[in-house]
Amino acid sequence: MTDNFNIRDNLWDPLYPHHSSHSDNLFIIVDSFNLELLIPTNQVSTKYSDNCQEANLVLNLMSLHFGSDELDNHIIYLDWRLTSDHTPLIIIIPIIKEHIQTKKWMIVKESKEEYIFVKELIKAIKNIETNNIPNIDHFNSIVLEFASLLENIWAKNLKIINITKHSKSWWNMNCSRDLETLTSRFKKSPTKGGVLGN
Repeated sequence: MTDNFNIRDNLWDPLYPHHSSHSDNLFIIVDSFNLELLIPTNQVSTKYSDNCQEANLVLNLMSLHFGSDELDNHIIYLDWRLTSDHTPLIIIIPIIKEHIQTKKWMIVKESKEEYIFVKELIKAIKNIETNNIPNIDHFNSIVLEFASLLENIWAKNLKIINITKHSKSWWNMNCSRDLETLTSRFKKSPTKGGVLGN
């Protein structure tokens, strides 16, 4: 957040001897947005007067997200003022390179792979011997064996899918369940014409 706030205060202008009550209000607003007032690397005036009888002022301020690494490194560029009476405030915020995934492995809903996966998983569950589990160690080995079977069945039926802007990366089983519940409620809701259709 940056602007000409038109407030004089010794908190950001060492040449001004007073504190303004307006600054307190500004700090409340800045804090409400979880921002922090920045201190420039070169503490110079930001508002310059053409009249030599009037003092130059610090009125332009900048606030950044609290705890940011870029705090206290913005610069007031005097040379860029040109014909303006205000100087620009500049901060460089680096953009970290990010790997954007374009493909993912998955089992597509209602696909042939999903059918085979479910069929093989049911078979694996049926083949688990649970009649005689004498101790916790034996139980743990059964769980680990099932986990390994599940992983292998899952890996065998995976398919590479291209991620596009239309992909629902946020969609999960809970979304499907809630949508199904909502849809069934609508179908059962009575209306003047009877039951809602599809």
